[in-house]
Amino acid sequence: MILPEKISKTIRLPTGISSWKVWLNKDVSLRGISKGKKLKISQQVKVIQLFKQLLKAGFTLTEIVAFLERSHLLKEASLSLMKESLIRGDRLDQMLALVGFSDNIVTQISLADKHGNLLGSLTKIETYMLRMTKVRKKLMEVATYPILLLGFLILIMLGLKNYLLPQLLEGDGKNNWAVQLVQIFPQLFFVSLCGLLVLGLILYLWVKRQSALVFYRRMAKIPFIGQTVRLYTTAYYAREWGNLLGQGVDLLDLVALMQEQKSKLFRELGADLEEALMLGQSFPERIASHPFFTKELSLIIAYGEANARLGYELEVYAEEVWQNFFNRLNKATTFVQPLIFVIVAVVIVMIYVAMLLPMYQNMEGMMS
Repeated sequence: MILPEKISKTIRLPTGISSWKVWLNKDVSLRGISKGKKLKISQQVKVIQLFKQLLKAGFTLTEIVAFLERSHLLKEASLSLMKESLIRGDRLDQMLALVGFSDNIVTQISLADKHGNLLGSLTKIETYMLRMTKVRKKLMEVATYPILLLGFLILIMLGLKNYLLPQLLEGDGKNNWAVQLVQIFPQLFFVSLCGLLVLGLILYLWVKRQSALVFYRRMAKIPFIGQTVRLYTTAYYAREWGNLLGQGVDLLDLVALMQEQKSKLFRELGADLEEALMLGQSFPERIASHPFFTKELSLIIAYGEANARLGYELEVYAEEVWQNFFNRLNKATTFVQPLIFVIVAVVIVMIYVAMLLPMYQNMEGMMS
């Protein structure tokens, strides 16, 4: 990749700029980028597509930033960060980190700068992010209607509490467990919601202080979630290792590069692998000791080392595992809507019980 130079107003952009500008104005919407704010996946996809297309056309980083400045496709705050990055001589991964890209994406681009296949890595990153966008979109589609319905039912229960419950509480209704549950349900719901938010915050702070290796080992032992974690980490690392080893990087250089990356797990795993290699343990043996990798990964590594095609074997295996990972996510989203509908159904039944049981009790009293 060509090192960036200081921006100059006299830069002449390649020919065909008008066609590029039409494409970018049509397909790329990069609004909403602000300093220190993490970009949404949809915004990151647009940026990755932009850099991939312009780098493929022969643009340098300096020319890309100059083009962005002239075409006004980015906000001034983001452009200022990019220009400051160029002046300091930063790499592409450092530049993207400044405008809010996640550590995983930054790490992949940093490694691409080492093995030289930047366009290939950008294409794979784009594919991964587009898949994640589809999964999130599907999750929102299946969850939106049931959540709205649940919110509507909560409003109904608030109305029942203010208008119907005073009548039901007269006489024997106050002894009805369903009536009492409807009476306290709104408070119970909001207290539970606040409790979950506080618990989530505590869990987040706890995870931030934990070692990444320890955290992923624990996650890998959780039913269902553990298998998803194993598929993701296996696909991610197999692809990056395959790219580097395929370009002739040896194992000692590989683990050294891992310790220089921004991803916390990448750094800790690199240090762990380096220590194991120094102690004489083989690479596949050490990988097999980590529960957040699939069992097949260590076998693939051992087989690839035996036939001197480790880089290629890992890349092929990574693509297969990525497919399994996204298939699993797609299946998981299909369980969200039925689960929420079950909750809604329970609430509806509870409302009917609260209204009908006092009536039946009153009828029994009148008949007796």
